[in-house]
Amino acid sequence: MNTFIQVMVNGLGKGAVYALLALGFVIIFKASGVLNFAHGSFVLLGGYVAVRTQDDLGFTVSAILGVATAGLGALFIERVLVARRPLADPIALALLTIGVDVILTEEIIRRLGVELPFLGRPYDGKPIQVGDITFFRTQLIALAVGAVLVTLFFLAFRLTGWGVAMRAQAENREAAALMGIRRGRVTAAAWVIGGVLAGVAVLFLATQDFSGSGLSRGTHAIALVAFPAAIIGGLDSTEGAIVGGAIVGLTEALSAQYISFEFSKVAVYVVMLTVLIVRPSGLFGTRERTRV
Repeated sequence: MNTFIQVMVNGLGKGAVYALLALGFVIIFKASGVLNFAHGSFVLLGGYVAVRTQDDLGFTVSAILGVATAGLGALFIERVLVARRPLADPIALALLTIGVDVILTEEIIRRLGVELPFLGRPYDGKPIQVGDITFFRTQLIALAVGAVLVTLFFLAFRLTGWGVAMRAQAENREAAALMGIRRGRVTAAAWVIGGVLAGVAVLFLATQDFSGSGLSRGTHAIALVAFPAAIIGGLDSTEGAIVGGAIVGLTEALSAQYISFEFSKVAVYVVMLTVLIVRPSGLFGTRERTRV
């Protein structure tokens, strides 16, 4: 029983990180209709800046700088490649983000070389013992941070002018434009938020407790596991991104503990395919056919 509780809590901690990444996918898709495959490179970009500055600036300042860089990087991609092509086919834009992802990822990996730096110095590798149960501090902090950020996002999404504008634009872009909603600002803000969430996620992804591989190509691969989380929840559902992240985190943790570590990576996609067979639009998706 103790092992089960430990696995569940640590799985929810991982799920919180996946939820942040999945939420970034969904926000960008809802605002611009673009399936952003460059999300993993935003993760590496934020992590790289944090790693290169943490010795001189300390973890807190370098983390903030890394998160901000990821957000600005996402904004740059949106302004240069997406905003200037309002009539481009969504599939073409999705392929464009794949190209961006390859270029950014390979350049960052080249700069890192053989170095595999870890982030999360204040909390990484410091477990918490509660009776006979051992919790990873990284997962607990990730769960708390994820809960705070998700709460703030939904408050903004429901109560602010930007949130109303984004919901209106996602529902009907033409009608939103006729009502005076400036599509460019809404879309730009969505990409910045998606990049910021990726920058926060890497502070946990590139730790010993989460992956054990540091900031590397493996971090990029782990970040893309959030894509099934977004698919499971529904690409047009912000609530679904949170649920999907939790499902992916728990699936990984439970299958690794009770089946095998190797199968845990496959189990996520088994769950995704099962959900899509039963409900093609995802658990909370509202579109019968999700547009790429």
